[in-house]
This record gives sequence, structure tokens and C-alpha cells, in this order.
Amino acid sequence: MSPHTRTVPASESPTPAPPGAGARAPLTPGTLRTIVRDLAEQPDRWIHHVRLATEERWYRRLVAEDDHEVWLISWLPGQSTGFHDHGGSRGAFTVALGELEELSLGGPDQGLLIRRVPAGTARAFGPEYVHDVRNTASGPAVSLHAYSPPLSSMAHYDLRAGGLVRTSEEGPEQW
Repeated sequence: MSPHTRTVPASESPTPAPPGAGARAPLTPGTLRTIVRDLAEQPDRWIHHVRLATEERWYRRLVAEDDHEVWLISWLPGQSTGFHDHGGSRGAFTVALGELEELSLGGPDQGLLIRRVPAGTARAFGPEYVHDVRNTASGPAVSLHAYSPPLSSMAHYDLRAGGLVRTSEEGPEQW
């Protein structure tokens, strides 16, 4: 492990954003965490949708509401998102089956943070969060992801010596 890499417990997460005013305000990261945890505990609502795809991660939107959406994603060993943001949306994810790894930048004194995210663990984050989620385990994994407001774009980044460099952006038409 390099001096700029540290492993942190998966339970560490950024402080949730304060609740917004009004009915159309985005849900907080904490509320999104509760949504994905509750859904993960009800596999009869999602397990029959899961597919494993060797070319790339498989995903399906399970919930599409005005204020949030929920995605089901399956991961084979070696599959990853690459570094990406969530277009200003708040988010949370939980691993329902298997184990994933999350990489993020922790700041000038922390460098690259690596979190193991085993089944039953949830992560939540604010609107400026950039991370890479990957399956480094030997078996498949299934996760549930919630975003508020629903995703409108995602930018992708390369990690270089000087930090993250934005390389592309995609919109809902690519999902």
C-alpha cells in the first residue's frame, strides 16, 4: 500500500447534507441509505430481476419517483464503474450479496481511500462525491443504489498523479 493509500472502515461516510425545505427538496443521504437498506432486506422485491453479464455490469432501475430513484446492479469479478460523480445528486448504496470495494479521494493528507463494502454495509454521500466502485472479490455481487434527485448526468474521471481529471459525461439516454 502506498503512503497515500489507506484502508478505512466501510462505515465511515461523509456527514449527510442538512434536510432541504419544501416537498421537492432532495432526500438526504441518510434517508437514501435507509431506502437501500430496507429494500436489500426484501429480496423478494428484486432478486428475480438480477442478471449476470460478462461484458459489463448489468443494471436495472427498480424505482423511479419524482424525488428519487433506485437501481439494482450486478457485478462479476473485475467489473468496475471507474471514477464518476452523480451529476449533483445525493446517493447511497448497499451491497445485498457478495462484496464490493469503493475508492475515493480523501483530501491532500489522506490520498486514495479504499473501503471494503461487504454484504449488509451501506454507504451514503453528498452531491459532490466522486468514487469508483468495483468487484475485486472472487464471486459475483449485487448492490442497490438510490439517488436524489434522480440522476440527470454522470461525469467520468481518470485518476492521475495530480488528482482526478474529467474525461467524459453521459446522460440518461446512455442508461
